[in-house]
Amino acid sequence: MKQEAAELDAIDRNLLRLLQEDGRRTTLELANRVGLSPTGASQRLKRLFREGYVKAVRAILDPQKVGRGTVVFIQVRLDHTAPHIFERFAEAISNASEVLECHMVIGGFDYLVKARIADMTMFQDFLERVILPLPGVRETHTYASVADVKPDALLPI
Repeated sequence: MKQEAAELDAIDRNLLRLLQEDGRRTTLELANRVGLSPTGASQRLKRLFREGYVKAVRAILDPQKVGRGTVVFIQVRLDHTAPHIFERFAEAISNASEVLECHMVIGGFDYLVKARIADMTMFQDFLERVILPLPGVRETHTYASVADVKPDALLPI
């Protein structure tokens, strides 16, 4: 049975916070930071992974250095809303490497897509090649980010 977040103790929360800040910390360093033995910290970490509190440990890359310096947000409105259209759209958008996130939303449009591209000169190609051919797309509105005010925020623990 999975623990609920409210049932995590202070040590678990501290371990999760420390991992979010820097996933390369060693078990020994984590143990020292939370006041446990290395074995105790290791057991807790294994449990937090096993129970799904930690989904993955990844490196955060510099978007400029890997040729993905521009962020665009695209509002997508579908021509009609039906389960099969949602499923086809979700499957197709999941295969687009430029897309970082896609959220089904409630409001004046159906999806909010966050993508990283090289620059605005590549945006037209991305829109025509990836977004517009997606199943059911009727209308899009795009917003280009001019500054990352709070990128990759840590979850409050």
